[in-house]
Amino acid sequence: MFTGIIEESGIVRSINRLSYGANVFIGCSKILDDLNIGDSVSVNGACQTVVELGNNGFAVNVSQETLDISTLKHFKSGMNVNLERAMKADGRFGGHVVTGHVNGTGKFLKKINQGVFDLYYFSAPDKISRYMVYKGSICVDGISLTIASLADNTFSVAVIPQTSSNTNLYLLKSGDNVNLESDIFAKYVEKFVSKSDNTTGNITVSYLEEHGFI
Repeated sequence: MFTGIIEESGIVRSINRLSYGANVFIGCSKILDDLNIGDSVSVNGACQTVVELGNNGFAVNVSQETLDISTLKHFKSGMNVNLERAMKADGRFGGHVVTGHVNGTGKFLKKINQGVFDLYYFSAPDKISRYMVYKGSICVDGISLTIASLADNTFSVAVIPQTSSNTNLYLLKSGDNVNLESDIFAKYVEKFVSKSDNTTGNITVSYLEEHGFI
């Protein structure tokens, strides 16, 4: 599990594309302090397992399913990527619950400066936007962000300079794809209230309305 608080911006050093997947070596320094083979690392929001460690980075085996659903299929040598180690049980929870299971990709649309911060606008497919709410959480390329506006399949997030300078957000160009992960709790709520999935449960829409949850 992750929090969406990026620890370091790494560099894709090499990619070995296979018939069904790819081996990727990522250069970094900060997160190597206590990284071990078998540990989980969020790479642009996608949870990956460390399979090799070096003095200047680590390697992961990317599955074909991950390539199909995320922007990792577009990785090229020299690209900047957001990195976060799995959260420790005694660590501060600075972002929100991020699983590292990318739901799909969206597109960066534009950036509008608002003085001390920038508004970044993105589009998202229906399968992801259905779980988004105003002032709710969204994970963009592994970064925990708060939805500042939401209209149909377009949303914006307010980004402060600290976040921009410590992630790869500032490198985005209009039309670039980004990895998106919606709030996991929204999916569980849908599961619990769905009649088709919860025919024998006690949690229903009527129950939630009666007790003031909706």
